[in-house]
This record gives sequence, C-alpha cells and structure tokens, in this order.
Amino acid sequence: MSCLRKGWIPRDPFAEIKLAKREVEPGFLTENELEKLISKTIVVKRIALVRDIFVFSCFTGLAYVDVRNLRRSAIVKGVDGKDWIVTRRQKTDVPTRLPLLQQARNVIEQYGNHGSGVNSPDELVLPVLSNQKMNAYLKEVADICGITKTLTFHTARHTFATTVTLTNGVPLETVSKMLGHKSLRQTQHYAKIIDLKVSKDMDLLEKNLRR
Repeated sequence: MSCLRKGWIPRDPFAEIKLAKREVEPGFLTENELEKLISKTIVVKRIALVRDIFVFSCFTGLAYVDVRNLRRSAIVKGVDGKDWIVTRRQKTDVPTRLPLLQQARNVIEQYGNHGSGVNSPDELVLPVLSNQKMNAYLKEVADICGITKTLTFHTARHTFATTVTLTNGVPLETVSKMLGHKSLRQTQHYAKIIDLKVSKDMDLLEKNLRR
C-alpha cells in the first residue's frame, strides 16, 4: 500500500483478489475413543502421565497452558458445595468457571502428592511436562490406544465441547462459558458437527410424536 500512496504503481494490484475463508472443523474424540483412552493400561509412567493429563483436559476443556498453570487455589467450593475450577484463560484473560467432573477429579487425586506435599494454594495441581514433550508423547499414547487421530490439547478441548458436553445435552451457552469463550459465536461451530446429538434429539422427537 505504501507503493500506491507514493505513486510508484498506478493501482492496487490486489484490489480484485478476494480470499475465501474456509471454516475448519475441529477434531475430537468419539465416546468410544475416549473410553478406549481412559481404560487402556499403560505401564510406562511418562506415557501414562501424559495420557492422564490429556484426559483431564478432555473433562475440563482447559487448554495446555491453563492446565500447566493450574494451582490449588483455583479449585474452590461452588454454589452447590462441590469442587469447581475458577480461573482465567491465559490466551484471552476471560474467566472460566466449571464444575469438576469425577473423571478430572480422579486425575488430580492420582497426582495430588507430586509437589512439596504441603498442599500450598500456590502449588501446581498437576506435573505437566513441556508442550514439546507432551505433544511427542501424545503420539505414543495414540499408538498404544489404537487411535488413528492426531492427539493434541486442541483435540482434548474440542472433545470436552462435543463428546463430553454438547452430545450429552449441555446447552451451548453453558459450554461457551465453561470454555471461556468471549462470545457464543466462538462455540457455535462445535454444534454443527455433532451428528450423534442430532440423532439423539430426533429419537426423542420421534418418541414424543408417537404419544
């Protein structure tokens, strides 16, 4: 554009070019794949650790950096008297509040004594490895569990949004808040790809129409 302003060229050569924005459908694990991941016995400790932390992300929707930085002070009693994670997404600084599901609680309890043992509020909840190591070991996790999809923490986050929540009837607005999205529009693309949820909804409709 500076060339155009300075008169070096007569017109903008890119004026007629229109870039098409293609929406990318996020990858996620199916219920069967998630169960396979959880139930698989893994004897190598470093691989088992990475699998467990990945599962934790699948049941919290937290991104890698938010799991890595999660401290004990972020786990508080909610309005229902149960444990909640109350934190802010590092990427967007948007607050996230979500009830701690049992599957995620199991991971915390398994690795609860990895730190100093004093249970300080500033102590990290999980012994998360570097992003590079986590991604490298996730490839081994996928191979061991017979999963052909590429496993990343984006996959875990998408699995929480789809297989764990939306497919089980959690409203889109609630999922959006738990994911720490700034707007509902960021969450809506998940709803477009859940054929299983559509099937369940239509089965319910069919039963109601038969009454």
